[in-house]
Amino acid sequence: MSEIRISPKELWSGEMAADHLNQAVESIRNDGYIILRDVVEVGRLAALEGPMAQDLSRILARKDAPFNFNTGNVQQQPPLDRQYLFRDILVNEMVIAVTSAVLGAGMKCNFYSGNTCLPSEERQPVHFDTGEPDGSVVGSAPTFALVVNVPVVDMDARNGSTEIWPGTHRLSHLYQDKTGDIKLPKDVVEKQRATIPPIQPAVRAGSVMIRDMRLWHAGMPNRTRVPRPMLAMVHAAAWWGGNTPLKAPRGTEAAFDHPLLEWLVEFVDGPVDHISHGEPYDFEVSKSGGQ
Repeated sequence: MSEIRISPKELWSGEMAADHLNQAVESIRNDGYIILRDVVEVGRLAALEGPMAQDLSRILARKDAPFNFNTGNVQQQPPLDRQYLFRDILVNEMVIAVTSAVLGAGMKCNFYSGNTCLPSEERQPVHFDTGEPDGSVVGSAPTFALVVNVPVVDMDARNGSTEIWPGTHRLSHLYQDKTGDIKLPKDVVEKQRATIPPIQPAVRAGSVMIRDMRLWHAGMPNRTRVPRPMLAMVHAAAWWGGNTPLKAPRGTEAAFDHPLLEWLVEFVDGPVDHISHGEPYDFEVSKSGGQ
């Protein structure tokens, strides 16, 4: 498993050691992901856990609850109130050291959401979040977008740690579908399993997983009785992706400010509705009866 234990000295200085940075960049290039150990203050995550648990029932009560593929996985944006916008989540120095080294100058982010794995035996189909930027099926481009996942609680195979398929970010261009379907055919999945099988890493709260947006992955069953929340951001090369801004309350500008990462944010008066965020994805029929 590609993982780096970040030292207290690196955290204190805000500078990642050269050997760690080189390892992280190479891991993303070769494996499609890297896990940075203990880079977020766990107290920040503990502060989010309670409000997110309370929000979950309101999200699930929506008629258009934003389930992803099945009722075991739901998109959940964290609260955007001032007291819950933490710099070591939004502009983490260790994360940005890695993403800026991979994506180059001018990288941006306008996505701050997450997913919650509900107690369930359901799993997602193996899929990738995006294919090549030009729709090419000839070859894979250098990394242009990275998903930054921050587990709010410890996660492992018991409570639905995400299944990832090392190295498959270099293969997704072969299976791009003109209809936009991002699921992998079952025969392709089984062939890859025989070559390089997937892993389901244990990632404790305070650690961060950074993965190429093209990497194959799947949400897995949560066999505990407690939902497992995880935050998600997308750091993208300057030229890629949309420019629709995230909405955040006016007065929170400092939480998003960083010289190497441009957060695309519209600061508005009053609270921001984070409950209505998201919509169902590929959810027409499920074991619970569908919608």
